[in-house]
Amino acid sequence: MISKIAEALKMQFNPVAVIWSDVKPENALQFKEGRWGCVMWLFVNVAKGKTAVFDRKTYGCWGGGVGLGFGNKYLDFPGGIECFYYFLSSGNKNWEKGKIVAENLKPYVTKEFLEDFLEGERYLKTPEQVKKFVEELPMMEVPTKYVVFKPLKDVDIHEERPVVIVFPVNPHQLSALVVLANYGRNSFLDSVIIPWGAGCQAIGIYAYKQRESVPQKAVVGLTDLSARKNVRKQLGDNLFTFAVPYEMFLEMEENVEGSFFERNVWKSLSKFL
Repeated sequence: MISKIAEALKMQFNPVAVIWSDVKPENALQFKEGRWGCVMWLFVNVAKGKTAVFDRKTYGCWGGGVGLGFGNKYLDFPGGIECFYYFLSSGNKNWEKGKIVAENLKPYVTKEFLEDFLEGERYLKTPEQVKKFVEELPMMEVPTKYVVFKPLKDVDIHEERPVVIVFPVNPHQLSALVVLANYGRNSFLDSVIIPWGAGCQAIGIYAYKQRESVPQKAVVGLTDLSARKNVRKQLGDNLFTFAVPYEMFLEMEENVEGSFFERNVWKSLSKFL
């Protein structure tokens, strides 16, 4: 599928289609079962032209399993979900169970993970806040065996229907997508949202949830510091994600022609893309 938006944005990377499927694509990149990995690593490969696939045994990390829509995988975090509450906030060195779990983990994890486990990533202030964050996440079980990431240009819409389209974009392109998301609407306050969460959750469950909204909303992501660190060598330092439910994507596609993309301000900015 050729996207008018992608052409107007002069994108360096491919828009990525997120597809729910019971069919595993041939020659797709996939994590090995039980091996840690960042979902955003495979997202980068798809933005560069590959196809990737995930299932309930190959989602990379606990947050990735949640983000892709495979249920509450934080329950499988070392030491259980309470240790995750401490991990994301103040650290597990501050309570007895956490210290015991950390000692048992030493032979099996990297020094970096162990240090984060003990000291905490400190993305939220307290374990209680992390608990509330987890409770408010729009967790779900996707109705299919696989979640597939595929370059939009390789999608045959007569054979497969994306759930979400994700644009990896720089600040100028992100600004244009925010304008386009509002272009044909009569309400302008929340057509685009930036929820706090993991990079994979912004292109997964947060965007999945917007399929139910009236009107649908776009989700800006890659504000996750850990995800940015994981992909900076592949994508550089100035990209974000802009994820839209497929129906909203079609709405935006219809609004490209006749819009600001044809005017001087965008033409001037696009010289620098």
